[in-house]
Amino acid sequence: MSKIRLLGAPAIEQAGGVVRPPRGRKTWALLAYLLLADRPPSRKRLAELLFADADDPLGALRWSLAELRRALGGGDIITGDPLVLTLALDTSVDILVVTEDSADPSPLLDFNGELLAGVELPSCPEFESWLLVERHRLSAAIEGRLRETAVSLVASGRASDAIAYASKAVALNPLEQGNHELLVRSLAISGNRTGALRQIAVCEDLLRRELGLEPSAALREASEVGPGRIAGPALGGRAAAASQLEAGRAAIAAGAVDAGLQCLRRAVSEAEHCRDGELRGRALAALGGALVHAIRGHDEEGAIVLHEAILVAEEAGDRRTSVLAHRELGFVEVQAGRRQTARSWLTRAQGLASSDEEHAAILGVLGMNSSDQGDYPAAFEHLGESVETAARCGDRRQQAWSLSIMGRARLLRAEYSQAISIMQQSLDLVRQERWIAFLPWPQALNAELDLYAGDLDAAADGFEQAWVLGCQLNDPCWEGMAGRGLGLLSAGRGDHGGAAEWLTQAVSRAGREPDRYQWVHGHVLDAACTTALARDDVERARPLVAQLAALAARCDMRELMVRAKLHQARLGDSSAAASARLLSAEIDNPALTDLSIH
Repeated sequence: MSKIRLLGAPAIEQAGGVVRPPRGRKTWALLAYLLLADRPPSRKRLAELLFADADDPLGALRWSLAELRRALGGGDIITGDPLVLTLALDTSVDILVVTEDSADPSPLLDFNGELLAGVELPSCPEFESWLLVERHRLSAAIEGRLRETAVSLVASGRASDAIAYASKAVALNPLEQGNHELLVRSLAISGNRTGALRQIAVCEDLLRRELGLEPSAALREASEVGPGRIAGPALGGRAAAASQLEAGRAAIAAGAVDAGLQCLRRAVSEAEHCRDGELRGRALAALGGALVHAIRGHDEEGAIVLHEAILVAEEAGDRRTSVLAHRELGFVEVQAGRRQTARSWLTRAQGLASSDEEHAAILGVLGMNSSDQGDYPAAFEHLGESVETAARCGDRRQQAWSLSIMGRARLLRAEYSQAISIMQQSLDLVRQERWIAFLPWPQALNAELDLYAGDLDAAADGFEQAWVLGCQLNDPCWEGMAGRGLGLLSAGRGDHGGAAEWLTQAVSRAGREPDRYQWVHGHVLDAACTTALARDDVERARPLVAQLAALAARCDMRELMVRAKLHQARLGDSSAAASARLLSAEIDNPALTDLSIH
């Protein structure tokens, strides 16, 4: 049996111990690229990527391939053109434990170090750019799998086993409050409230010292309440549970969030008391969805409740509730920028779905995920089908939602005429439905179209309405988008001081919650970088650009990664412009291509 270790210092182990490593850092780089590339690369491509500075690039590639074959046991394990790597069935690779959903997650607890630690190739700027993105992406994927495992263990009643995974997630990304909250919740539910309170203090000190932020209330609440728990005795009876469920849904829809959550928690408790598994699953799914959508900062608790809803629904044979919970978990992961786990949940939801309503909703979230990644062909396919399916089954809210994501994609591609038509359809549907909680999103996008059309008064009205309503709803996404728009409007009017003030507000608002929508956070950071660089404010731009680059790479937001590279080029990074051109070549966005060329 062979083991390939690429996280940390790279090594290859056989049953008898560590084998003599392949010679040359580029050979390790070649192995990592063959394992992680989206598709088998051609020999010409690899020669240009890694050996362009050699007298005979293809000859240097052949030498490195020979070294790899020797280290991996010989034989025809790397063949063809494009090159295909075929490992023996008994060969394990640490990075595949991260990227394969079915893999045992326990080895994740022993992983330390970044991809190809110590392997740096300054003479290969394109590979260096690829490696930086892959390091961030794999780190995020490891964190996502750790969190996913911890959440699943808590939901299945094994909170003590979850502690190790949550602790590792904290160690990997200690500035992410959600990781601390998950650890606090695992400790509290396992009965270690002293440890939970100690972890809260650690998190509070860390966030204040490193980020100047106060933790959200959800962190402390995590030490006091477990999934579905509520004070007070059970009333008994299925009718009481069903009544609480309907009352909770109605209260959430009316905007009375606290009352709604109280009713939904009561519904979970009552359904458990009367041993009605199907009703309990529905109540858990409703509570999880409310925690995810209706109240900010509670995605960690919401995810645990949704996991529990799936377990209960599967036991009760309730397919519809299982589909809903799978889709909601996919949505949580999309917003967090954890692409791998998002696709996994949404693929499972698709496999269970049967109705047009279910398919329309799942396709909408898939389209959002693809758009966030910069995969516009897939985004338009998913979103177009979602809109058509939602219209067919009369789900006007889903239709409006998917249209708004489609309109955003057209706006980002500078296809303004198409974007205007789509956004108007979305706005009309939102207003017909009186969907006030969602209105600021299409309002801000439509106002941006007015701004680009030169109608500054209309843009001001739209952004201001979105800002006021977003603040009333206390939604960081809406506030971030509207504040960004007001900053761009101020810049367009020549008010650079006002622009800086608004964009500072927007960056703060969009990133204030632990369960923020990472694409919005990155989109706002990009606007702040652009305006700072436009007025040569390098001191302000440099930390913003660094933050954007790290966020975009970590959350696999490829278009924002290109834009971060372009900003780095303006700050004097000589290799960043070339990296931007190479990265943008894989993104079907004419507007982005034009930026990269110029």
